[in-house]
Amino acid sequence: MQHVFIVGSKGIPGSYGGYETFVDKLTEYHQNNSEFTYHVACKSTEPGEFEYHNARCFQIKVPDIGPAQAIYYDVAALNACCTYIKNNHIEHPVVYILACRIGPFAAHFYKKIHALGGVVYVNPDGHEWMRAKWSAPVRKYWKISEGMMVKHSDLLICDSRNIEAYIHNTYDKYQPNTTFIAYGAENRKSNLADDDPKLLDWYEQKDLTCKNYYLVVGRFVPENNFETMIREFMKSNSKKDFAIITTANQVFLEQLEKKLHFQADPRIKFVGTVYDQELLMKIRENAYGYFHGHEVGGTNPSLLEALGCTDLNLLLGVGFNREVAQDAAIYWNKKKGNLAALIDRADELSKQEVAAYAQKARKRIASAYSWDFIASRYAEVFSEIR
Repeated sequence: MQHVFIVGSKGIPGSYGGYETFVDKLTEYHQNNSEFTYHVACKSTEPGEFEYHNARCFQIKVPDIGPAQAIYYDVAALNACCTYIKNNHIEHPVVYILACRIGPFAAHFYKKIHALGGVVYVNPDGHEWMRAKWSAPVRKYWKISEGMMVKHSDLLICDSRNIEAYIHNTYDKYQPNTTFIAYGAENRKSNLADDDPKLLDWYEQKDLTCKNYYLVVGRFVPENNFETMIREFMKSNSKKDFAIITTANQVFLEQLEKKLHFQADPRIKFVGTVYDQELLMKIRENAYGYFHGHEVGGTNPSLLEALGCTDLNLLLGVGFNREVAQDAAIYWNKKKGNLAALIDRADELSKQEVAAYAQKARKRIASAYSWDFIASRYAEVFSEIR
């Protein structure tokens, strides 16, 4: 029996973000695999334990201490892991840490887990230190923390080959041991029918119609290039709408309105968030095209979901996105006029041309990014310690 302790997600079940979905899917696909027992840290207001997907979910009570919560949470969760491993005499445990938040504590836990006969695996995520939402001191901390965690890990599991190359190029002095396992995606259609009342009601509320809108889904932050996408769509001659499913960020929204005056363009529609996964999948399927402007990070969940659902994908042409989609998408850059011209060309594509892109996208997901495939790769890596 291989025990795997996962620290760094907010916990399961829940649809918070990439790490949470990853842990949810990994435990789902391994729930009937008797070779593994998972122990998942869950952020909570109260301590306790429960079972989900046959995983032991242990709750860590985290005080309301602002931005330092995440570091406190990871440290407390790792202490809980070490105590459980010691008290239950668990042999050769894997402690898998998601993200590089706790660099100053990395050496301490590396030694402690090794003393217990375990190994430390780390998922370095994307370039967190580059995100515009962080202040300069926080970005500096992220960068230093990343280096310390690379140094004090037995294996770095990178969800992008670009991230894996970056780790080797940047931290070669530590001779990092790395492997590549991508993030996953569902390779199926939504359970909702085209005439499902839930879908039709949503369309009516948002003033949208099937195959007559472009879509974007993602956090409303500057590095996801909402400014470029909105500005360029406004410049285009498209008769379609641009539906934006995103989180609330009033300050950023006001900044964009001041720059772009997008409220004067009826095609630009901020439609809020959609947490019903089947409904969101159906909205993706029925979009004419999907925009992806992420340029920070590794394999992005929303990109994989788009390739698994949406026929036509228009992606920012950075290395991460090209690595994932290859020839299953068309690419744009941030030069003025580039995306607007691409939108006008995309509107003129024949049904056969759009169908060809869709077929390539589904094939790409099936061959390299299905959750079944990703779960099997993790099973291989977690078994290597025995």
